[in-house]
Amino acid sequence: MSEPANQSAVLTSSMETSQELTLHGSVLVLLQFDVCEAIHLDRLREILGARTAPKPQPQPKAAVEISITGAIDYDRPPIVEPVEPLVLASGEQLTGQIKYYDYGVLSIVFERPFVGGWSRLAGLASRWVWDIDFAAEATRIVRDKLTRAAEAIVKPYGEWLSEDYLIFHIRDIVAPDGCLSPSIPELIQQHGARIAQVVRGDTGNLAESEVNEVLQARISYYANDLAVIGWNAAFLFDSASGAETAIQLLEYANSQLLEFRHYDDLLTEELERVYLLLDKGTGILARWRLARSATGLHTVLLDVDELTERADNAIKFLSDMFAARFYKLAAQKIGVPDYKDLVTQKVRTAEELYRFMVDQFNQSRAFFLELTVVIILVVELVYLFRGRPF
Repeated sequence: MSEPANQSAVLTSSMETSQELTLHGSVLVLLQFDVCEAIHLDRLREILGARTAPKPQPQPKAAVEISITGAIDYDRPPIVEPVEPLVLASGEQLTGQIKYYDYGVLSIVFERPFVGGWSRLAGLASRWVWDIDFAAEATRIVRDKLTRAAEAIVKPYGEWLSEDYLIFHIRDIVAPDGCLSPSIPELIQQHGARIAQVVRGDTGNLAESEVNEVLQARISYYANDLAVIGWNAAFLFDSASGAETAIQLLEYANSQLLEFRHYDDLLTEELERVYLLLDKGTGILARWRLARSATGLHTVLLDVDELTERADNAIKFLSDMFAARFYKLAAQKIGVPDYKDLVTQKVRTAEELYRFMVDQFNQSRAFFLELTVVIILVVELVYLFRGRPF
């Protein structure tokens, strides 16, 4: 039998044997809303009486059941408080909490326990990824929270950008004979196709090339933990403590994507306004109008620099190279670098336009001054030749 046929047989076999397994874990829904320019966390803590998110505690490397050390630190830890349970139309109930970040992002995490086989998990993934608008479900909760926290909100936005992301966290995989949790190579070989279905949110039999594409975005620290990261969902096979930091990093990566989307929209709107102004012409009078527009554009650039720096420095890695690698992989799959590159390009364009507008204004001002001097000289000459003092 040829090699492709052998691989196909393995995938088919994994589909069949996976039906006999029971997975224990939970499904998390991460929802981020970009609601304002900034949040005064100290004032918010007084208003809500809420607690600050605890700093992740480093775990002993010798504890083989723990994967990521938790060696990350927030520049300004978010404020955390519980939210009311979310009840879906299907009757499923999710418990949750909300986090307030100082750079204007609200993050809600809903969680629901899961026990079942691979088919049930893939079906739930497909339904939750494509059929349920969790952002719409959570909007009312966010509005209620913002009403209470109004005094701590800086420059609220009229329209919100949002991001949603699903995490399928499996702690144990139990076989009918009671055997627990296969090794990672066995998990990839026997159940890789199922993992790909879950990450893609698709119940169909994925092509081998698609399965390989999904599984390329995997990372492990110990021999018994695994994270497979996709653009809208991730699969974690780890203990509860081991997955804690991974979940925080996925949450942070999504909030970064949300911030760069906001900067991209902000710069796009400002550049369109400047282009419309330039289309009206660059005559003498038009050049004078460029001064005010140049000032506004420069203000936007300063705001973007400040907000970008604040968001980039929101979290730090304390000598944990694995956490840094995990975040880099998560950010890449979610699309953070792509939007960051877009923002960087538009910032460069805006800076070039700003210099052009300033140059045009300076030329117009110099011409006006020269014209004024000429007019004064002409008037003086006229009075001189008429024999009248000026």
